[in-house]
Amino acid sequence: MLIFPAIDLYGGKAVRLLRGDYAQMTVYDDDPCAVAARFAACGAKQVHLVDLEGARDGSTPNLETVLKIKESCGLFCEIGGGVRSLETVKKYVDSGLDRVILGTAAVSDPAFLEAAVAAYGEKIAAGVDIKDGFVAIKGWTEKSSLEAFGFCRKLQALGVRTLIVTDISKDGAMQGPNHGLYSSLAAEFDMNITASGGVSSLEDVKKLAATGIYGAIIGKAYYTGAIDLTEAVSAGGGV
Repeated sequence: MLIFPAIDLYGGKAVRLLRGDYAQMTVYDDDPCAVAARFAACGAKQVHLVDLEGARDGSTPNLETVLKIKESCGLFCEIGGGVRSLETVKKYVDSGLDRVILGTAAVSDPAFLEAAVAAYGEKIAAGVDIKDGFVAIKGWTEKSSLEAFGFCRKLQALGVRTLIVTDISKDGAMQGPNHGLYSSLAAEFDMNITASGGVSSLEDVKKLAATGIYGAIIGKAYYTGAIDLTEAVSAGGGV
């Protein structure tokens, strides 16, 4: 299982939200490039980037910061937040980003998702953010009418290979991930499933790795020191 330490960006800084609430934001570092360098020093090969302003507003205000991170750290970089047009996807891919995550647009604009997958294949991932069993959109501020597993089935049928699945109720709460959810996803779908939200201990990493899923995103637990990233990368067993 691959470990994706996360950098959530707001105003060019590395921050974290509690359960997706923009009013509950903590700034962890003014220099996201330095954060990515520390990830690499711990043995991480991947980094998960989120433009929080983009997720809320449908724009790419942190594009310059994202590109600096990619250029400076040399890690596999996936980026999500505000990706709602093929132009934005092309901008990221042409700039060297390794994977682009579609969230709100994957729900609201299936034709765009299909076109993106057709054009860029495995460089496209879908973010499935789950709130009370349904898919949430617009930076988690709205709950759609789409049942989560039914939506995942549609994504698989469209040819999406990678899903980043977040249980919003667990995100940033340091209470552990929804292991049952990820076990069920791994059993039902033939896609790369990445767990996001609530990974708060080395034991969580080991339990997720045992489900056979593709990856796990580590956010707040890294920044608070609850998880040693070097140990997590080793426990994941991926490269």
